[in-house]
Amino acid sequence: MRLMIQAATQQLYATLLRVVPDDSPDAHDDPTADPTNRDRGAVSLEQVLWFIAVGVSVAVVATILWTQIIDTANETDNIDQPTAP
Repeated sequence: MRLMIQAATQQLYATLLRVVPDDSPDAHDDPTADPTNRDRGAVSLEQVLWFIAVGVSVAVVATILWTQIIDTANETDNIDQPTAP
């Protein structure tokens, strides 16, 4: 849920950046400057490490779930054999 809220926030921020004009002093000094060329900041090492950690944790959880599904599907003792009346 937290990830979806963060993604929605980022989408909203990107939309607002496109809609609202740039009022920085540099934008007024250079009339030939491209208004869509904004500094979006740098990606920090912490963000990269968090991204990798999330990816690894998702892979681990998916592997555990998949293993449980395969083990349950391969069990033959949980199948009720039909009997004649």
